[in-house]
Amino acid sequence: MEFKTVKESKIILSELMLPSHSNFSGKIHGGYILSLMDQIAFASASKYSGFYCVTASVDTVDFLNPIEIGELVTLKASVNYVGRSSMIVGIRVDSENIQTGKIKHCNSSYFTMVAKDNEGNSATVPGLILSNYEEVRRFYNCIKHISLKKHKNHHEEVFDYKSDEALKGLEKYNIKLEIK
Repeated sequence: MEFKTVKESKIILSELMLPSHSNFSGKIHGGYILSLMDQIAFASASKYSGFYCVTASVDTVDFLNPIEIGELVTLKASVNYVGRSSMIVGIRVDSENIQTGKIKHCNSSYFTMVAKDNEGNSATVPGLILSNYEEVRRFYNCIKHISLKKHKNHHEEVFDYKSDEALKGLEKYNIKLEIK
């Protein structure tokens, strides 16, 4: 079996934020940043696997700080976990005020990417060589995340949201039930 290092998946993308990237409040549109994140996830996973890769899921994206017009946005991505045909790519987004040099962490996310062969079938990806404790930490975080996701999916399958107990539990929220 072939193995590759995390370093072989690393990609850095920097782009100056223009007025055309802004939303109605004058900040950079979150959708535009998500598009850049998807591009770098594709590049990282494809570079690592040697195959065309598709996005299978995007896990929590928390927008921590707004990005201003004129700031330089830098995205850093690397493969943090590999399965048989899937990879979890960790992405960090920072913005820099190029006049002051101040850098802000804007968001981080995990994209699950799947390698595809020329016929569109899932392709086997190389194993991952972990070269330092930070890479081990990231790999373990992915294992934990996968486990939590499986637990959540199982909970949603067996939870009876129509039961009297479940409906009564909603009373503490800012809702009004009008189910007929």
